[in-house]
Amino acid sequence: PARWEMGFTDKSQWRARWIARTTALGPQPAPMLRKPFAVRGALTRARLYACGLGYGEFALNGATLGDALLEPGYTRFDRRALYVAHDVTAALKQGDNVLGAQLGTGWYDVHTLAVWFFEKAPWRSAPKMLCELHLDYADGRHEVVLSDATWTTTTGPIVYDSIYGGETYDARLERAGWNAPGYDAREWQPAIAVDGPPGLLSWEGCPPIRVHDTLKAKSIREVQPGVHLVDLGQNCAGHARITVSGAKPGTTITLRYGERLNERGLLETAKTGEHMTRTDPPQRFQTDQYLCKGGASETWEARFSYHGGCYVEVSGWPGALTPDMIVLRAHATDSPRTGRFSCSDALVNRIYESTIWSYRANAQSIPTDCPHREKNGWTGDAHLACEFGLATFDSAAFYEKWLDDLHDEQRDDGMLPGIVPSSGWGYEWGNGPAWDSAYPLICWYLYRTTGDAWALTRHYDRLKRYVDFMGTRAVDGVIPWGLGDWLFWKAETPVEVTSTGYWHVDALIVAEAAKLLGKSDDERRYRDLAATIRATFRERFVRADGGVANDSQCALSCALHQGLIDGAKPATVAKVVAAIDATNGHIDAGILGAKYLFNALHDAGRDDVAMRMLTRTEQPGWGWWLGQGATTLWEDWKGESSLNHIMFGDVSAWMVKALAGIDQSPESRGYTAIVIDPQPVGGCSWAKAELPTPRGVIISSWTQGADGAFTLDVTIPPGEPALVYLPERGAITESGKPVAQAEGVAAATDATTRAQRRALRVGSGSYRFVCR
Repeated sequence: PARWEMGFTDKSQWRARWIARTTALGPQPAPMLRKPFAVRGALTRARLYACGLGYGEFALNGATLGDALLEPGYTRFDRRALYVAHDVTAALKQGDNVLGAQLGTGWYDVHTLAVWFFEKAPWRSAPKMLCELHLDYADGRHEVVLSDATWTTTTGPIVYDSIYGGETYDARLERAGWNAPGYDAREWQPAIAVDGPPGLLSWEGCPPIRVHDTLKAKSIREVQPGVHLVDLGQNCAGHARITVSGAKPGTTITLRYGERLNERGLLETAKTGEHMTRTDPPQRFQTDQYLCKGGASETWEARFSYHGGCYVEVSGWPGALTPDMIVLRAHATDSPRTGRFSCSDALVNRIYESTIWSYRANAQSIPTDCPHREKNGWTGDAHLACEFGLATFDSAAFYEKWLDDLHDEQRDDGMLPGIVPSSGWGYEWGNGPAWDSAYPLICWYLYRTTGDAWALTRHYDRLKRYVDFMGTRAVDGVIPWGLGDWLFWKAETPVEVTSTGYWHVDALIVAEAAKLLGKSDDERRYRDLAATIRATFRERFVRADGGVANDSQCALSCALHQGLIDGAKPATVAKVVAAIDATNGHIDAGILGAKYLFNALHDAGRDDVAMRMLTRTEQPGWGWWLGQGATTLWEDWKGESSLNHIMFGDVSAWMVKALAGIDQSPESRGYTAIVIDPQPVGGCSWAKAELPTPRGVIISSWTQGADGAFTLDVTIPPGEPALVYLPERGAITESGKPVAQAEGVAAATDATTRAQRRALRVGSGSYRFVCR
């Protein structure tokens, strides 16, 4: 039978009190709290609703609840905190039970000093918790176990934890059985009732963070006496799990994480730690410590911090360190992997897999820039990778959660900070439309991908406010403010070009949202605004010969991708190609241009040029990164900054769209109008991809035979017929029959003409087309 169950929808429904061990800020041992209670009678249902800030780990009768990490998700805590729900029916027993909680500082009490001033965050407070355990009995009784001052509290083995600094665990301070019945807690102190955060308390609808891979050491070598370097062979985000035996009590094992080695082969963390060390050089960064209790085998992993890197430096290990003693637990927001791509070009496959690893490393309840140096929700990085994320993971809930964070951070005048959540830093920093457009763009990408307008309409008033705010920053119809084509190679693009281009797109998105809501006056207003921006852009930057501004790769492709070119489009495309030819096929742009270029070239039918640019192995380019040993995407073309950033990752969305050929028409929402148009370019002999959609999974798999035959296997889910483009050859068959006789296939006489391509309308089902 169908069932519907809900948790709390409003703070007024909670009966529990927020409780804590102390109100003192700064480095403190992690609090432990416990509550004994009794179950008297047969239960039909038991639910725990709980929020632990910054992080909360809950247990019943000695067993940790669930496998989520770093829970609940990171938010602007003074405006919204998240609670989690657990079905604990099977974890309870008749008679005595104990509910336990352990709390970490997380982002709630950041005591590491850095340039973003999280130590001054308006929400900063000592760790605290709130919970209600609801018990439904078979005889109709209902009981609730609440967090209140009857709980008791103490400290334990986690003597230090910091989201940036790491964790210290002293196993000699463990309290065996503390969260199970029978434990003597007479020395524990009563918990104190405290005020909770003032904002909303909402259910955590976003999937939690979970381990997705356990990495074994690729190599371990002693680089100095007593210092071992563990090479994992893969850059990622996570924490180590160690197993040590026969150690003396108090033996201190130190784990430092990083992604670079210095000239002597030792771990180097100056780059990733620069924003901490220049604030306060002695500060601890990306470091875990374990103090052994001694004797038998001990296994440990950190609970309330995570790190980025591909190396772990281990100091103080008692004896030889072997691969069975240490692994890296890589984790990310648990958005299931749903999309797939591969092709005959090994370099392209490695770029795609590197994008996967960068995306996961930077999906940690918010979309982050990097998993080590900052861990911040940079808005530009987020929207540039969003289309890849939606094509590869079931990530809609992840982005919907972060849109709430954007909502909570927006000022009344419409201004947004460059990082979300923010301590208050980043509003006047100069991010501008190329970053702030994350708000309307991610709403739009969700609508385009899923067909669900919920985010676009729910945030409508805030999106209007943002577009209107940008108007206050315009000078003579263009926006001369904000970050531009960040980390370009040599050719700098005027910021007026990129900022104004995004403002144009943002106005169109708001107009579309107004149309969905039936707000005709608003729709007309924002379409008129977009038209005015477009006309001004063309007057200021577009020349009669198709040139744009300084004719950089970014400027030209920006105008094409943002819909700012009219009749001169072929000339502008030619200039893009010429600009790429002038750099010997290399990209000469930053993160904005990287997204514009591949999309603009695809729309223009020049995926051959895009493929050439992608597969260059000299600097600059993705291929050069991999040639230097990269296993994730880097922050800049020189490799001088972070080695795990996602902001250049949209190229892997292009692979699915262009090489495998899975797309939808411009008017389509939720893939109601599927387009299959594979591009066998760059010497590729095959490519295949799977793309999940609301209609079902689309599959495109093609091969180019040595005899010249092109074979396309395609699966179209139920719904409207798809538009399939095939190479124009003398004979085309489907499952061995001439295409004119194939069931479910018809000529697409109304389709947009594409050079040397034949268009077919194909119904749902699986097909094999062969073109000879």
